[in-house]
Amino acid sequence: MTTKPILRLASVKDVPRFKEHLASLNVMVPCDDEIAVGSESPIRRPLARGGLEIGNRIAIQPMEGWDGLTDGSPSANTIRRWKHFGASGAKLIWGGEAVAVEHDGRANPNQLMAAPHTEAGLALIRKTLIDEHLATTGSDKGLVIGLQLTHSGRYSKPNDHHRPEPKILYRHPYLDQRLKLGPDYPLLADGEIRRIIENFHRAAVMAERLGFDFVDIKHCHGYLGHEFLSARSREGRYGGSFENRTRFLREVVEGIRSVAPRLKIGVRFSAFDMIPFRPDPALSTSEKLGPGIPEARRNGDLYSYGFGVNPSNPTELDLEEPAKFLGLLEELGIYLVNLTAGSPYYTPHLIRPALFPPSDGYQPPEDPLVGVARHLNAVRTLKAKFPNLIFTGSGYTYLQNFLPNVAQAALREGWVDLVGLGRMVLSYPELLWHATEGQPIERKRICRTFSDCTTAPRNGMPSGCYPLDDFYKESEFAGRVAAVKKH
Repeated sequence: MTTKPILRLASVKDVPRFKEHLASLNVMVPCDDEIAVGSESPIRRPLARGGLEIGNRIAIQPMEGWDGLTDGSPSANTIRRWKHFGASGAKLIWGGEAVAVEHDGRANPNQLMAAPHTEAGLALIRKTLIDEHLATTGSDKGLVIGLQLTHSGRYSKPNDHHRPEPKILYRHPYLDQRLKLGPDYPLLADGEIRRIIENFHRAAVMAERLGFDFVDIKHCHGYLGHEFLSARSREGRYGGSFENRTRFLREVVEGIRSVAPRLKIGVRFSAFDMIPFRPDPALSTSEKLGPGIPEARRNGDLYSYGFGVNPSNPTELDLEEPAKFLGLLEELGIYLVNLTAGSPYYTPHLIRPALFPPSDGYQPPEDPLVGVARHLNAVRTLKAKFPNLIFTGSGYTYLQNFLPNVAQAALREGWVDLVGLGRMVLSYPELLWHATEGQPIERKRICRTFSDCTTAPRNGMPSGCYPLDDFYKESEFAGRVAAVKKH
């Protein structure tokens, strides 16, 4: 846990000072002094591999807005966000948005859903993105657009933002307690899992029909696909051995290849995890959350409930099984991979390094740059083992003003194939496009990780950049978000 005040990155004015700060933290993050422009930029370089041609190295991460209609169709807010995806200039739109394959698997009552009655809306957001991309770049050559298919599993809230309706695969003593699940709470039966798999197949058929280039079979952030990877204590066909824990993925892929053969497949997965964190009660007050600390292990037992984590020391990474998982993806002919980490529900500092926590989080237990370095180096390590795969990386937003410098260096040095932008897109989707056009960076639009985009949906409101985007700053929800942050 950090013991000294964290330097605000917004106060670091130039690249030499940024590099000095990295050195003081003893972390390895590549950073170029100058940004190359146009065709000279590694960020603008096209990529052809695995039967895919991607026009540049900018990727947009799936950005769920908790703002769809209750029937699972996109709203005007959803359409506006997809327009921003197009304005980014990115040639890889990784999944666009988490789209539930069935109602019971929605993470909230406003999540998009793949169903016959939502087909026209999904077609519209795709067209909106393409039109805006053409307006920004002048060409849709090399534009690859995916749709992220998901079931929210343990974090399903299909009918009420405030009423969890978890679908769980096994007993997780820490997370069950947080959700107040008793010992008799039912596990998903194998028959229910097979029905969910069939719904993934049905959703993929729709995605292919609508012209999406690929679907992402979501395996991250504590949702159903991710929970399969740690289901060691589950009995039967879908738990225990690595083979059984990946059966869900293999059966989803097999079916998609059968019913939607022209569709490519990608997988975004949490490549590492940790034991759940909570605010330190000794340092929490009514005014401020304490720094995050790991849950105490019961009787010093091994932590067998994670994926990509050392069970003997569950705040330490262990990339052996994630590497095995990547080997399976390569065997299955899945070349598009996107590495993220942990879960926003129990390790938000892992997935989204930030200085300011969401309302249900904790103060950062480390300088967020340590978290950024953890992301970048895990991707670098795994990419070196699988040079044929196409790696999209995560965790870049906290870099703020220096994001273009680090992105360029990471691409130039071969740490990653594409730089994935998440929260930054909400306030400044064109950041990397402007940087590589030689345009001045609009510093007032750079995300400073205030976490309002997480605080809002945690409290039943749409996600958006309330501090920097006038659309959200002036919305009916802005006052409610501010009130939540005060308590």
